[in-house]
Amino acid sequence: MHDAFFALHDRLPRQSPGSDATTRRLLALAGPLPPRPRVLDLGCGPGRAALLLAAEAGARVTAVDLHQPFLDELTEAARARGLGDRVGTVRADMAGLDGPRFADGSFDLVWAEGSAYIVGFDTAVRDWQRFLAPGGSLVITECVWTTGSPSAGARAFWDPQASLRPVAGNTAAAVAAGCHVLGVLVQPDSDWDEYYVPLAERVATADPSAPGMAGALEATREELAVRVRHGTEYGYAGYVLQPHDPRWRTRPEVPADHDAVRAVVAAAFPTPAEAGLVDALRADPGAWLPGLSYVAEAPDGSVAAHALLTRCTVGDVPALALAPVSTAPDHQRRGAGRAVVRAALDAARMGGESLVLVLGHPEYYPAFGFVPASRFGIVPGFDVPDEAFMALVLDDSAQVPVGTIHYPEAFGV
Repeated sequence: MHDAFFALHDRLPRQSPGSDATTRRLLALAGPLPPRPRVLDLGCGPGRAALLLAAEAGARVTAVDLHQPFLDELTEAARARGLGDRVGTVRADMAGLDGPRFADGSFDLVWAEGSAYIVGFDTAVRDWQRFLAPGGSLVITECVWTTGSPSAGARAFWDPQASLRPVAGNTAAAVAAGCHVLGVLVQPDSDWDEYYVPLAERVATADPSAPGMAGALEATREELAVRVRHGTEYGYAGYVLQPHDPRWRTRPEVPADHDAVRAVVAAAFPTPAEAGLVDALRADPGAWLPGLSYVAEAPDGSVAAHALLTRCTVGDVPALALAPVSTAPDHQRRGAGRAVVRAALDAARMGGESLVLVLGHPEYYPAFGFVPASRFGIVPGFDVPDEAFMALVLDDSAQVPVGTIHYPEAFGV
């Protein structure tokens, strides 16, 4: 049946739900890449993503798969598109890569669309980080539950095959494995059509008398039928991850940190107003959210940086305000501020928050994915340059509210 499965999937454009548009969106979430980035595409299949990354990102792609016909198809397609010098293939088990070609820190981007389930999401995140150069990113797409209570029918199909979790569950697993989450993209239903429509056409024309084919056809028909019956209960999501900066340990603040946080905030700003703002927000039960005030520790255990997320609203819809963000002068421009902001945003994602707003430097916050809030129809209730008032959507499956932001009283606006 193993050979019949590959025969059934031979020369299909994709081996999992996806699209060129989704690949481009995930690439954008990964942030700026160096010229001619080094990319490791794990479980590449026929290489649709590898070809796009080579053509549009100028990447040098090392594409790994165990099925040689997939690699042959990719090599053929790369040559036909004039990308033969940018795409190299390796027949290998992605669970056991070693040797000089796969040395630690050898790649700027590790890419795995629809393949991490073979080793497990947690294992993939834990083990594949080592391939990344400093500042590199890991992109994984994974099947997820899109409902909090999957039906018995959906579970009967998926539970024997894979340990599906909700989006937030994989987010928490990625953070526990030592990564920040740069972005999460719940893939559109059209991504399933790009995989299943050609597959269904192949099923309709396949010869059931071929060795093992009857079983492969039965299993595939069941998979297609489950999607029709239960497709609203599960989907695919792409995760863009980056390993923690090992120089800075981040954690939620505890009461013993209050004085140190006050000192860091006061030292980071020209007046004590921001330090007073943190104290006032901490005392406001309508604004303060336990677990969303984060600190970064210096190697000696002292507080080096602080980031605070508190409750605000857009119209009457809950959102988060990021403010203030502070780094002690001795630790500025060393990554402590970036580390603590990333950690606070991770905590917000895991807590099910969907929108963060910030009034800040337009050259600093876009690195975290913030864009002008006006793009979503969100406006401040006071005059401020458009590029300085920014929004970050944490959950793109939730509708982004439109209207005016209302800050907690302590902000005085």
